[in-house]
Parts: sequence; structure tokens; C-alpha cells
Amino acid sequence: MAAAKSNTNWFVIGVSAAVVVVLAVLALVVVNLNNQATAPGPTPEGAIVNDKTGAISFGAGDDTIDTYVDFMCPVCGQFEDAYGEQLQTAAANDDITLNIHPISILDRASQGTEFSTRAANSMYCVATEAPDNALDYFNLLFTNQPEENTAGLADEQLVELAKQAGAAGAADCITDGTYSRFVAARTDETPVDPATGRFGTPTVAINGDRIDNSAIATEFAKILG
Repeated sequence: MAAAKSNTNWFVIGVSAAVVVVLAVLALVVVNLNNQATAPGPTPEGAIVNDKTGAISFGAGDDTIDTYVDFMCPVCGQFEDAYGEQLQTAAANDDITLNIHPISILDRASQGTEFSTRAANSMYCVATEAPDNALDYFNLLFTNQPEENTAGLADEQLVELAKQAGAAGAADCITDGTYSRFVAARTDETPVDPATGRFGTPTVAINGDRIDNSAIATEFAKILG
């Protein structure tokens, strides 16, 4: 009887050890899957893209102007109508360095198509594949800006706009959503409004300091004349 009891105990120990191993493997799998889900994904690399801040840069002036935009945001469209040409001209003349940050805060307003994320991803695709055509594509996105609470533009339409801008090589990147996770990670780093602790679009920073939207005209006049 004693021998039988001993064998049973070793069997239980063996099964317990196997269960521990299985649980440990499952834990590693869960951790790995969670890491993959929250990782920023592929990083856009190119001459005009800062892979850490997400800025797409134009010009080489001493003064820097950072704009954070969502391509479905109607106020962003109004901002570009008011200041876009002036900012881009100043960047072309190297009077400023213009850093554009495509972010996504209005996916909820595109009927489940996540247009804001897809559009921001497409901007990074063009910036990496055809940097000389990036501003043209940026402007086309706002010229063709969809209204809030619509489905937005389909990937095929974004590809067509990229082709119009001379960036046909960005097509696969756009349809694959290559930089979607990168967009999400950079969105979370948008400077917050100190009064509310929240962020929105457009957000503007001058020489690293976030400014209130009510001060944009005054501050731009100081730099742009």
C-alpha cells in the first residue's frame, strides 16, 4: 500500500508540474499578444519624418511651428484655409520649420471606418515614399475633406489622391494601414490644453510651446509678418 501511495504522489506532482509549465507558456503568450496589440508598429522612416515625435517637417528656419491635425476635423480645415498657404510659403523660404503631426481623434465620427486613422496613416505613407510630394498630398486631403459623421474617403480614394500628388508608390502602404499603430501612439502624445488637461485639433506649438488657439493669429503675425 505504501508503494502505491508513493506512485500516486509522484503522478500528482508530475501533473502539477506540467500544469505550471502550461500556465507559464500561456502567460507568456498573453503578454506577447498584449505587447503586440499596444506596440506602435512599424515606424515611418524618411528624410522629412521624425520617427520619434511623428513630425513631418518642411523648411529649415530657426523658428519652429508644430501643427497637430486630424483630416476629418472641420476646424482643422478652417485653420488650413486661413494659414496653410502662409505657413507653407514661409517653410519653402526657410523662414520657419513647419512640423505637421497627423493625428487621429475623430474615428468615432466616420461611421466605423476609422477615417481619421486611415488618413493620417496615408499621410505618413506619402511622406516616406514620396517626400517631395507630401505637401501636395496634404493639401489634397483638405481639399477633399469629408464631413464629420460620414464614412469619409475609402482607401481606394486615398490611393487615387496619392497618385494625383505624384505618390503612386504609397498605394500598398495606404491600403495595408502600415502606420496605423504609429498614428495612435503619436496621437496620445499631443500637447494637452493646460486648462482642461485634454487635447484636440488643431493644436499649435511655437518653438516648443503650445499656444492657445485664440492667440494663433497674434503669434503667427510676430513670426510670419
